[in-house]
Amino acid sequence: MTPPSAIAARLRAAGCVFAEDEARLLSSAARTPHELAAMVDRRVRGLPLEHILGWAEFYGLRVQVDPGVFVPRRRTEYLVSQALAVCRPGAVVVDLCCGSGAVGAALVSAAPQVALYATDIDPAAVACARRNLSAHPGRVFEGDLLDALPAALRGRIDVLVANAPYVPTGAIERMPPEARLHEARVALDGGADGLDVQRRLAAAAPAWLAPGGHLLVETSRAQAGHTMAVFAHNGLTPRVAHCDGLDATVVISSRRAPRSRERELPQGAHRGR
Repeated sequence: MTPPSAIAARLRAAGCVFAEDEARLLSSAARTPHELAAMVDRRVRGLPLEHILGWAEFYGLRVQVDPGVFVPRRRTEYLVSQALAVCRPGAVVVDLCCGSGAVGAALVSAAPQVALYATDIDPAAVACARRNLSAHPGRVFEGDLLDALPAALRGRIDVLVANAPYVPTGAIERMPPEARLHEARVALDGGADGLDVQRRLAAAAPAWLAPGGHLLVETSRAQAGHTMAVFAHNGLTPRVAHCDGLDATVVISSRRAPRSRERELPQGAHRGR
């Protein structure tokens, strides 16, 4: 086997920032010198490390990631932690735009009592997510956002979490080649201002959320104010949370629970028998 130091030097020359760590992971994964050489060649050509290894580490889990499927980012762990903060035992939880199923797998691993559903429009992502969630009581559906879900879930979702695409179309070409060239465009492109999918989701979500239910989306710090405005326009009550350590921003919104009839009666009114 080629020594990790020699592999690291080659990876560093190709622009890999964490060359030593990547060399160690590739050396551990390869079963033969020939396989190792092929894996290093693929990485030098710009393929994502996770697609070469076949997995990514996310929220303490090893998540399978197939070629072409969106690679879960570490910053998205903050989305998981924020969703867990509003989960209750027995909650109905939906992971939209699930990609590999990393967010859903992390949620159900940390809160195994929830009822988990996941959706994605990309067949390759759906197949990958089904494998990652096969050990959990979760169901994965192929289709466009909430339309992919069983109609019986309307008005029953307690936590709706989405790492929906939010990169503006014009910024796609400035993304690192490993994302731009090797991940599905549908998982990245959020339209002219990056908010197209969020607008569609915010418009549809109130009909699917249970009273008091929450919608959480990952976004950028620069876009958070616009995302909050979109959610408020659709009758949701939004707030923003940010983690400097992960450079992660999440907009958390809730569907207001209806007031009791007692409170809706005007002051001084009396109930009939």
